[in-house]
This record gives sequence, C-alpha cells and structure tokens, in this order.
Amino acid sequence: MRFVVLFLYLVLLGGLFEGQLYAANLSNDKPNFLWIVSEDNSYFFSRLYNKQGAEMPNVEALAKDGLIFNNAFSNAPVCSTARSTLATGVYASKIALNYHRRYTESELPEGVRPIAQLLKAEGYYTSNNVKNDFNFVEHKNDPVWDASSNTASWKARANKQPFFHMQTYTTTHEYNLHFPATDVTRKPTKHKPDAIKLPPIYPDTALFRYTFARYLDQHQVLDKKIGKLIKQLKADGELENTFIFYFGDHGGVLPGTKGYVNDLGLHIPLVVRVPENYRHLLHPSMQKLKNTKIDGFINFVDFAPTLLKLANAKANPYHDGKAFLGFDVSLQQLNQRDDSFAYADRFDEKIDMVRTLRKGNLKYVRNYMPYIPNALFNQYRYRQAAYQQWKDLFQQQKLNAVQSAFFKAKPAEALYDISVDPFETHNLAQDPNYKSQLIALRKRLNNQLKSMPDLAFFPESHLAQYAFKSPHKFGEQNISEIAQLIDIANLQLLGWSQAKPQLIKALNSNAQWQQYWALIGFTYFAQQAGDQVDQISNLLAHPNPVIAARAVEFLTLATDYNPSIVIPQLIERTNDTLSALEIMNIATVLYDLEGYTFDITTKPAWREATKSDTNQHLQRVTHYWTSSRIKYLKPSLGN
Repeated sequence: MRFVVLFLYLVLLGGLFEGQLYAANLSNDKPNFLWIVSEDNSYFFSRLYNKQGAEMPNVEALAKDGLIFNNAFSNAPVCSTARSTLATGVYASKIALNYHRRYTESELPEGVRPIAQLLKAEGYYTSNNVKNDFNFVEHKNDPVWDASSNTASWKARANKQPFFHMQTYTTTHEYNLHFPATDVTRKPTKHKPDAIKLPPIYPDTALFRYTFARYLDQHQVLDKKIGKLIKQLKADGELENTFIFYFGDHGGVLPGTKGYVNDLGLHIPLVVRVPENYRHLLHPSMQKLKNTKIDGFINFVDFAPTLLKLANAKANPYHDGKAFLGFDVSLQQLNQRDDSFAYADRFDEKIDMVRTLRKGNLKYVRNYMPYIPNALFNQYRYRQAAYQQWKDLFQQQKLNAVQSAFFKAKPAEALYDISVDPFETHNLAQDPNYKSQLIALRKRLNNQLKSMPDLAFFPESHLAQYAFKSPHKFGEQNISEIAQLIDIANLQLLGWSQAKPQLIKALNSNAQWQQYWALIGFTYFAQQAGDQVDQISNLLAHPNPVIAARAVEFLTLATDYNPSIVIPQLIERTNDTLSALEIMNIATVLYDLEGYTFDITTKPAWREATKSDTNQHLQRVTHYWTSSRIKYLKPSLGN
C-alpha cells in the first residue's frame, strides 16, 4: 500500500514538474509565425482538395509536416473586408469594416487591435510583404507593422526575437484572368482545358475551360514562389521554429465566386505546418499529427485568437473567434466545430446585402435585396472574358436553368446541403423535410445579427457620417433600432397578406430607415403590391434622395413608370458620393432588369473633392466607381 501511495506521489510530483517546465516554455520561448497568403483562391483549385486541382509540391510538403483543414472559410468573399476580419478577429459588419473598397477607413473600437500589434506587445517583430488592404485607420504614430513594404521580411528583427511575417502573393489574383478571349487559341496552357470538368453553374465552353486551366497554371507559378520563401526560412535556421500557415484570402476567382457568398467564394485552402520545436504547444492529441486532414470548421475570425494562444498571450475579449490550435484544443474538440458566418455588402460599385450561416452540411443564405441578380454589372468583374461570354449566352437564351440563375432574382432565403450540392444549385427552403432546420438556422442568424449588432442595416452613407468614427459606440446606441430594422427586412419571409400591413406601418412611420426597408420589402413583392403605388409615389419627394430612389425602384418594377429623368435629378440632390453611388446602383438594377438608361453627369462638387482631398479611397470612389456606373448607364454608351 505504501508503495502505491509513494508511486502516485511521484507521478503527481512529476506531472507538476512537467507542467512547470511546460509553463516556462510557454512564457519564455515563443514560436515564429509565417502567414503565406494567396489571393482570390478557392480550395477548389488545389490537388489537396480536388483531383483536378493543381499540383503544388511545396504546399503539399508543408502538409506532410502538418495539418490540412478541409473546412476553412473566409468570413467575406473579397479581400479588404476579409482581411479586416482576419486582422482583428472581429466580424467586419459589427464594426463597419464590411465594405470593399472602403470609402474611408473606420476607426477601430477601443480594445480592438490588429493581431500584428497584439503580437508586437508580446515582443514580436512584425513584418508584411506587402499588401495591407484593411478597412481601418492605420495611425502613423501607432503602425500595425514594424515593417511593411515589398522588401519587408523577418530578417530585420533583433537577435533571437520571435517574428510574425505575412507574405501575400498576387499570382492568383483576379487580374491574372483579365485576358482577351483570343488567348484561347493564341496562348496554350500547361493544364489541358479539354480535361477540365466545370461546375454545373457554368456553360461548358472552351473559354471557361481555358480560364480554369490558366488559373491552375498560375497556382503552379505561385507554388514555386512559396518554395523559395520556405527555402529562405530554412536557410535562416527558423523552419522548425515557425508555424507556417498557407491560405487564400477568400475564395474565387472564376465568374460568380469572388464577391459572392457561395462555397466557392468563401471556402479557402488552409495548410498549417507545425514546427518540430514547438509541437509541445499543441494538445497531446494533436502533437504527433502529420499530413492529417481536419474536418472541423475554421473561420478567419479564429486566426488572431490562435496566434495569441500559441504565443502564450492573454486572450483578447473583443475577439469573436476562438483558437483552433493550442494546448487546450484537442483533435476531438476541433473536429466538432461546424459553424461558419459570412457577409457580403458593397463590393466596389456593386451594392447588395447577403448573410449566410452554415451549420455542418446545411448552409442558410439570407438575401436582403433578393430582386437584385448576382450578375448586376460590376466593371472589374466583367473584365474577365468568361464573365462576358456567360452574360452573352444568357441574353441569347442558350443557358439551362442552373446556369441562368446567376442572372435572375434570388430567393429571399435559401437552404443548401453542401455535402450533396457543393455548388448550391438546389434550394431546400421550400422542402417540408427541412422546415425545422430552416426555422432553426433563420432564428439563429437573426439572433446573431441583432446581438452583434450588424451595422449594415443602415446604408453605408449613414454609417460614414455617424458610425465610422466610433462604430462600437454607434452599435450600442442603435442596437434596438437595428433589431427593428432586421424585423422589417424579414417581412420578406412572410406571405404577402401577412407582410402587407406591417410594411404599410413601417412605410407610414416617421423613421426614414424603417421606410427604407419597407420600400425594399414592397419591391420584393412588386407584382402583388400594385395597390401601394399612390402611397409610395408620395415618397418621391422625400427629403432623403436615397429613400426617394428606393421608391423609384419599386414604381419601376411594379408598374410602367419611367425612371430615366428622376434618377439623375435625385443624384443632383445628394450631398455625398455614397448616397449618389447607391442611387446609381438602383439605376443599374433598372437598366439590367428593364433596359432603362440614364444620362448622369459627374457633379462639380465631386471634382472639387478629388482636387482637394488627399484620401486615395475617396478619389477611387469619385473616379472609378461613379465613372464606371455613369459610363455603363448612359444612353449612348449602355452595354
């Protein structure tokens, strides 16, 4: 008996001693972190996930010493707002960082700091080569990075100082597919286009297959660059001291993916190489894993908490995510994670509003402006020849129902089983067998949006004026109103007879944003709401030209109303570019759906703002977004 007691005592003492050593290692010996980011890159293009994906031997070598995450997601399908989430660990629409590209940066709430700054406080040297593309203010006296340039690297750190380096490659960026259709015959690809099997959402054309093959070629160019970077890390003696994360900054890049919250737009490749010298930082069930596929869901909001945990830093209470690697994250716990939340709002000049919530294989999609087709014109998107061909084939009525869906109105809500429908072609929202799951996911999404709260239920022009300087405070002050606006927006989910009296009540209120969402609701029910024409016509004189423009949108889609004269007049009434841009977006809806053109001229005030304002993003708004819309909508230049 004494022997047993003595044995147990020694085991306990040994465990405590080992724990003390472990704690000492955590506090005094920190690993390096290397983020290798490929732009516009869906999981679908890598052989690790898809048999017809590109062979990427250097990325695959990282996987052999680490983990392959089968279900990793960006929280937004475009770079700036995705990177804002990645950097802060906070959902972008909660702190007004959810618009791409931003009209102007938003101030980060007190306590919310980019992961690079949090690691600097822990003694890390932080470097970035070279893309930032965040939507928040980077103060000169409080920089995010120690070094950020096209020459920045970990080499400038102090002796034995741990580092966090972010390396972004543009090799797979969308612009690499801005080639003329004649390249199909002039510039052969390494990957054979004829061997490509396209997703069913696309027409099976030589141009689409060539575009896919050319993008696979770009992945192999990317892989060689990654190989050189890893070789340098190894030469510096830091390979086994560094957690290497390879991932896409969001999905893409074929038509209908980048900028859209379907799986191809959100689902990214993620490989994490675990260094031999720091495997002890992981849970015992994870320490020996190599070339192992993980099924648990990982989101961009989880990256910042993960680095803090691995660095033995204090958790940030503002983070919406949770660490997916660390001493207390077991393999079983990791594989039980099955949630993902995403958002899409304004991307460049194209304005829409979509939220998604995924639970396991079921994905719930809420389209808040469902009458706006996904294909609404966006100048940068349509630089791809495949995009142009897709639209031409639709107009020629040469597409099947699945391929045509991109150009038609969306359902207000959708439900997809990704396990059998990865390209989201079969909406289960009306299937009685899925009614309970639909209601549960709908309720869960509404609760999340209200509790955040999601600031995007106010138009961006309003947020720019009242929220960007203090988004967290604005959210706290307006949480009740946001919840009310969400309820009005959700009247779309009711039948017309149930929705009508509540929409009328909101329309008759003196609250302009209730009227705003009521008008969007009436537009959704346009074919049934003809008896509301007179009442809504009264709003053409609304003091807020954006509200008046929403009335024009309804009248045009519900009746034979001609908006061509009124829309330019409403733009003349605007006092800010964002309001003008939203009205132009409405004009684009009416052009794409009904064929109306609009003779809009640039306001002199915009030219003066461009001359006097040093904010490059305001200049982008004035020169790029509005000018592309004006050109597209003019009678003589309409496409």
